[in-house]
Amino acid sequence: MKVLVADDSTIYRETLKGLLLSWHYEVVLASDGDEAMAILSGQDAPRLALLDSVMPGLSGPELCQAVRAGHQAYTYIILLSSRGEEDDVAHGFEVGADDYLCKPFKEFELRARLRAGERIVRAQEDLMRAQDALRFQATHDSVTQLPNRRGIMEVLKRELHRSSRSQEPLSICMADLDHFKRVNDAHGHLVGDEVLRWVATLMPGALRQYDAIGRYGGEEFLVVLPGCSETCALEVGERLRQRVANTVFSSGPAKFPVTMSVGVCQWHSGMAIDELLNRADQALYRAKDLGRNRVELASHSERESKIKAHSSAPTTATSTK
Repeated sequence: MKVLVADDSTIYRETLKGLLLSWHYEVVLASDGDEAMAILSGQDAPRLALLDSVMPGLSGPELCQAVRAGHQAYTYIILLSSRGEEDDVAHGFEVGADDYLCKPFKEFELRARLRAGERIVRAQEDLMRAQDALRFQATHDSVTQLPNRRGIMEVLKRELHRSSRSQEPLSICMADLDHFKRVNDAHGHLVGDEVLRWVATLMPGALRQYDAIGRYGGEEFLVVLPGCSETCALEVGERLRQRVANTVFSSGPAKFPVTMSVGVCQWHSGMAIDELLNRADQALYRAKDLGRNRVELASHSERESKIKAHSSAPTTATSTK
């Protein structure tokens, strides 16, 4: 593990460096508080720090305070001081120090403090990884590993907010696999899941780097296209359709073509998110009604959209598609 040693004394810096290297730590040196702050604010900063309480630039306590006010990963800080007054120690802990050692210190004591700090840093890293894993599970689909409905809706809401500020175009594609119920009925749900995973690996190749795709529900996928007009979105929808239709799914004895229908809608100022989704879904239903394996653009007629909204199913994937 990397350790920062910040001390204006060359003797202490070199002494600590020798000890830490013998204990198999990676050592970074700083001769004043400002240099130490730059190191701790940089990329791949040390997670353990030995800071002299009194040094040029930022003092040890001032450096503690500045580090705790930042947003970087947690750094375990041990203050070193030749003064051991209770007020100094108390102030050090108040501004964020984790531990305190008086100079001259015993080697075994320093090593024990560093080991305690290392355990705390590693425990915090484990906690962060666990939180990341839980966050991923909450926002991603377990079958396809794509964002789930919640995850892709968060993306859509964020992009809608951005487009409403910038007035840049935003479009969505609602894509649904054709006759997916027949796949499950003929080959079983395990093969059906394989088809979903296969499609989930194919579709991103038809998108731009900043586009987003998620599993909206069942065999239905929602694609968010920032900065994309309806003309652009139609082209993307056609690329998605072709990418799936031009490849044959194969797994063990199961081998068959898969197609998808796509509904496209561009967002316009004042359009609510539910209306945007509903109009894309109605375009998708039209693609199904017109023979499947095709891309349809949402109607510009508000009256037609409302009529279809009343006569069609809700915006969820169904086995009839």
